[in-house]
Amino acid sequence: MKIQPNHVVSLTYDLFVKQEDGSEAFVESATEEQPLTFLYGAGQMLPKFEEHLSGLATSDTYEFNLSAADAYGAYDEEAVANLPIEMFKGTDMPEIGSVLPLQDNNGNHFQGQVVSIAEDGVIVDLNHPMAGQELHFKGVILNVRPATPEELSHGHAHGPDGHHHH
Repeated sequence: MKIQPNHVVSLTYDLFVKQEDGSEAFVESATEEQPLTFLYGAGQMLPKFEEHLSGLATSDTYEFNLSAADAYGAYDEEAVANLPIEMFKGTDMPEIGSVLPLQDNNGNHFQGQVVSIAEDGVIVDLNHPMAGQELHFKGVILNVRPATPEELSHGHAHGPDGHHHH
C-alpha cells in the first residue's frame, strides 16, 4: 500500500543537521519500537517532509534533505524577546539555555530559549531550535494503512494499529 492522503504512516527516522564545517550532527531518531506514526496529509508534519514520502510503500527506505526554508525557516535575528524580570519574581530564575513555555496576547503557545539574563530582564530567543538549519532525514517506512473514520474525524493517528492508547 502506497502512502497517500488519509493514510496512517508509521516510520523510523534518523535526523541530522548540517554543521557549518559540512559535517552532520545527529539530532534525534524514531525507532521500530517507538516509531513516528502520523496521519498523512493532515498538516501535522512539515509539508516538504510529506512530499518526499509520497508514493512510498511499507518497507521502502528513504533519504532526503530539507533546506531551512522547507523546514523551520530562516533564523530570524528579530525574533528575540526581552521579558521583564518581574515575570520571574517568586519563582526560580530560569537558567541560560532553558526553554520557557510562553503565551502571546492571542493565547498562542510557543517556546523561547533563554539566551541571557540581565538585572532588569531575561532575553529569550523565540526561533524554533532548528531554524536556519538544513535537515537530513533517513529511515524506513514500517507501515501504511487507511485511516479509520474516527482518526479522520479527529485529524490524527491513534497509534500504529489504529487503537486508542490506554
